[in-house]
Amino acid sequence: MFKPLIAASAALTLLAAPAFADDHGEAEMTKGEAKLARMLEGRVAGEPENCIRTFGSRNIQQIDGTALVYKSGNTIWVNYTRSPDQIDSDEIMVIKRFDGSSLCRTDQITLRERFGGFFSGVIFLDDFIPYRVPESEGEG
Repeated sequence: MFKPLIAASAALTLLAAPAFADDHGEAEMTKGEAKLARMLEGRVAGEPENCIRTFGSRNIQQIDGTALVYKSGNTIWVNYTRSPDQIDSDEIMVIKRFDGSSLCRTDQITLRERFGGFFSGVIFLDDFIPYRVPESEGEG
């Protein structure tokens, strides 16, 4: 009589455990998170902004399941989006901008299949976070 209750309790305990945990209990990074971490290594996050100036859309890099990245000079702008699971570099982004010279969190991004052009999803932008190499102290 108690065996099903014990089995159900054990199953719930397993479901509550982190899916990807190492020996220290920390979650492992996805491929996309690891790629972004390498890109941002040695950089410091600045104040988030609603819009960034961009020149075309071809320079916006999609990091699968993680973020959109735009490099401008020494700054790497990252938008983690409200739907990072929708980001897939195999998809084509179609961006409808409301301010032609900037990319803003209010702009609309739809995704199309690369072959066939069928609608496949939507990306909802969030604030853009600038990552810059910190200036060395003691430089004069």
